[in-house]
Order: sequence, then structure tokens, then C-alpha cells
Amino acid sequence: MKKHIFSALLLTGGYNIAMACDACKKKQAVVPGGLTHGRTPDSQWDYVIVLVMVVIVLLTLFYSVKWLIRPGEKSADHIKQFILNNSSYER
Repeated sequence: MKKHIFSALLLTGGYNIAMACDACKKKQAVVPGGLTHGRTPDSQWDYVIVLVMVVIVLLTLFYSVKWLIRPGEKSADHIKQFILNNSSYER
């Protein structure tokens, strides 16, 4: 029962804990302001770096899911076929 109460408190009150306090909001930029404690990026390069990182992560996620669902390894000379069909492999 205590776990359920704790989980409910985290879900309802956790949002306010994670948000920036009034002192932090004054130091932050307008775009991501109020989302976190501390300072926001100082220059435009910080936004570019974050944007590039987001694009890399999204591309990696996309291709990971794509190749997990449909690997596309159908050729007879693929390394997977060599490993699976190798007669010297003993179990």
C-alpha cells in the first residue's frame, strides 16, 4: 500500500518538484525557460549541439527498430549464414 501512495505522490507532485523555482526562472532564456533548475544555454551554438544530438539519437532509434523488425540478411554469403551452417561448429 505504501508503494502505491508513494507512486501517486510522485506522479502528481513530481512535476512541480522538477520545474524551476522562481530564482532559476529569472536566469533562464524564454524558449526552454521554467523546465529545469539552473541556467539554460548561453549561446546559439548550444542549441545547435543539442539539435544535432537529438537528430543522431532519433536516427539511431529509427534504424535500430527498423533492422530489429526486418534485418534483411537473405544472401547466402552473409556472415550469419556462415556461422549458422558451419559444420565444424559443435554444440
